[in-house]
Amino acid sequence: MLICIPDISGFTKFMSETDYELNSKVVPSLLNEIIYSNEIGLKVSEIEGDAVLFFKRGELPPLKDLIAQCEFFYTQFYRQLRALHDDFKDVKDGKKISQTLGLKIVLHFAKGVDSVQIGKHIKLVGEDVIVAHRLLKNKIDCEEYILLSNELLKQYTFNEADTSTYLDQLKKGKDYYEHIGEIEYSYIDFKPLI
Repeated sequence: MLICIPDISGFTKFMSETDYELNSKVVPSLLNEIIYSNEIGLKVSEIEGDAVLFFKRGELPPLKDLIAQCEFFYTQFYRQLRALHDDFKDVKDGKKISQTLGLKIVLHFAKGVDSVQIGKHIKLVGEDVIVAHRLLKNKIDCEEYILLSNELLKQYTFNEADTSTYLDQLKKGKDYYEHIGEIEYSYIDFKPLI
């Protein structure tokens, strides 16, 4: 199963430095934009304050399509961010919209994940869901990126991975997480992609 988590960076700072009226309009608008920018059939499991937990069962999309989807999330996020900045530029703290918020995306391949139905929602459970969330807390030295876990990259062969997917820009990283251990990943800085 593919797990994809687009996460709004700067969320905590934005929420603490702006009034409720502003942040209650901005954050839902950005999360909606992420959800409606999904073009590869990802399913929403949860909306988590500053992130969307997407999943996809079955065959993985080609890596170039997965990277293109992440780029589309990013460009649509920034299109909406600019529109919100324009709408609220004269409101107190309106400038903080474009100065504080950004987007990072974690992609992970999950082997042992189950789903449970809670009302109309599907809740994902399992260690790999925890791993995907922990990968959001990493030591990457840029603020906006696509992080691909090694478990996900192992699912692709070189022939499946078109060079247009920016594989030459992949940087390696790893972090240690209590109760999980060391997790290796690769990442791509969003800035050169767009």
